[in-house]
Amino acid sequence: MPVVNRIADMSDDMTAWRRHLHTIPELGLECHQTAAFVAARLRDFGVDELHEGIAKTGIVAIINGQGPGPTIGLRADMDALPIEEETGLDYASTHPGRMHACGHDGHTAMLLGAAKYLAETRNFSGRVALIFQPAEEFGGGGEVMVQEGIMDSFEIGQVYAIHNAPGKDFGSFNTRPGPIMAAADTFHIHITGKGGHAARPHDAVDPVVAACAIVQALQTIVSRNRNPRDSLVISATQIHTGTTDNVIPETCYINGTVRTFDKAVQALVVRRMEEIIAGQAASFGLEARLEFEFGYPPTVNDAAKAAFAAEVAREVAGEAGVNPEVEPVMGAEDFSYMLEKRPGAYLMLGQGDTAGVHHPKYNFNDEIAPIGASFFARMVERAQPATGA
Repeated sequence: MPVVNRIADMSDDMTAWRRHLHTIPELGLECHQTAAFVAARLRDFGVDELHEGIAKTGIVAIINGQGPGPTIGLRADMDALPIEEETGLDYASTHPGRMHACGHDGHTAMLLGAAKYLAETRNFSGRVALIFQPAEEFGGGGEVMVQEGIMDSFEIGQVYAIHNAPGKDFGSFNTRPGPIMAAADTFHIHITGKGGHAARPHDAVDPVVAACAIVQALQTIVSRNRNPRDSLVISATQIHTGTTDNVIPETCYINGTVRTFDKAVQALVVRRMEEIIAGQAASFGLEARLEFEFGYPPTVNDAAKAAFAAEVAREVAGEAGVNPEVEPVMGAEDFSYMLEKRPGAYLMLGQGDTAGVHHPKYNFNDEIAPIGASFFARMVERAQPATGA
């Protein structure tokens, strides 16, 4: 079956909801206007339970189906990015310096469309938990919602999410078993030498030369320490030091990111970074200290749930419209925390040839909203069919 007819009828509503949300982008856990709008729509739809204030502005809404059964979770993120919008749209951001540059306004509209349909039809057993999450971009709102107990208190047994995908074929679903997005960790290296006159380097201990050597040596972790079959990125993205041309500075700071799919590879990186930094510091006769910040874990799909999600997606997009073995990407996603607690799957929904996410000219393609909402609806109906269905 293609897009669910009743959901297709809601296309104008979803577009209106999404474009309103686009005008009021909010950051992190502070999604107050967004959450108020979502809660008002859910009340209009007649959900059975509405739980607000989770992770400050997160929402979980419950819709009961026909008869007893398990609970399936569907998640949408709500937050925006600190980017100045350059789209020129008549519904552009009214909050200076903030914009929905990743399509979370569209994700929210898709889940609202599914919520309206499910509340009307209730053609499933058990319950569906609609999870509207703040702070995906910054602050780990998914982790906070999990820590506040949503998986246990709402007895969620499996959980699913969709992210729009610029550059992927319009309306196509892309997923895979196992890791689909990477862990995102941050490193900080603080180097302390001895400052001095640049014309007398023998009287100083130069942290700049040491920093260059450290950055180069860290790349040997990728090329010489990890198994070539294991994906790994180590990128030094900032070096800050010095104030003028004729002074050797006292200190230097290096910052960067590490992306991995496997905890063993992640542990290898930390160990080798510590060893390399200590060794380089000793060779240059100065001090160097590593701070390693563990960020979002890898987003890992349950193999059986990813296969089932692909099967449901084929009902909406057709056989040719589903890639069940998409290549994993090195970006990160805090839906990972929910998948650590419950089996489920994360899917990417192609929105055609548009500006990429996190770009000031990006805009969610409203035409994919009925496709995503139909997937959510059919996922519930297929996973938890109504008694006698």
